[in-house]
Amino acid sequence: MTLTTRLPAAAPAFSVTAPALAALRGVDKVFANKVEALRGVDIEVREGEFLSLLGPSGCGKSTVLRLLSGLTSPSRGAIEWRGERPTLSFVFQEPTLMPWATVFGNVWLPLRLSGVSKDSARPRVEEALEMVGLSGFANAYPRELSGGMKMRASIARALITRPAVLLMDEPFAALDEITRTKLNDELVSLKCSLSATVIFVTHSVIESVYLSNRIVVFAPRPGRAVAEISVDQPLPRDVEFRLSPAYAQKCRETSLALHAAMAMSPGDVPSIGGRP
Repeated sequence: MTLTTRLPAAAPAFSVTAPALAALRGVDKVFANKVEALRGVDIEVREGEFLSLLGPSGCGKSTVLRLLSGLTSPSRGAIEWRGERPTLSFVFQEPTLMPWATVFGNVWLPLRLSGVSKDSARPRVEEALEMVGLSGFANAYPRELSGGMKMRASIARALITRPAVLLMDEPFAALDEITRTKLNDELVSLKCSLSATVIFVTHSVIESVYLSNRIVVFAPRPGRAVAEISVDQPLPRDVEFRLSPAYAQKCRETSLALHAAMAMSPGDVPSIGGRP
């Protein structure tokens, strides 16, 4: 069972010179309980890229996704989009499937909420299920699925609206290593056939290097973007890349950047923007 790549149109390869689709400019986020989640964050999101946000738990990575999605607002600074904010879909760490609904019903949900009937939605639901390798499970219930299959259903639900931006919040963190590696392989292949920008939150160095065109490393709370690492190897990638010296070297570089970020104190100034 694999994520397939039969989509309406193939996306062009990502270019490092791609224009900025979105940006966080000097963003602070302080919650009502006075917790300072983000301080002075400056990040650009380039059109068509796979961008990973890497850092320890509680450093504000998920908050960045919520800011970009409009689920919350910055306490200071601005979220800028080039033109109007595009269609976004969110994949959470947990599949968040409705247990009383079939896989078909769960994937149909975003279209149903938009007023699309079941019969009208059927071709798009079937297409989304085929993309994630769940064609034979439309009538199954979440309790009948493995963890990896539940996450596939969640991804299918996110793809049903054909989003321009896909926000993914540690979607594979709860899976075993074998399933996680397989879904990493399939996601990076699917990315190459999507006309979408992917912003992916993780605390795994090896996952971020394998999936990404670019990695932004965060320091502990208050979250600050403190390093940026480009992964020049083109997508898609496979086991040969995982076994290559280039992958090992990039994992080492990323690990060192994360180690340095973890050692920062709240008053340290980020190296890629922001303020003390």
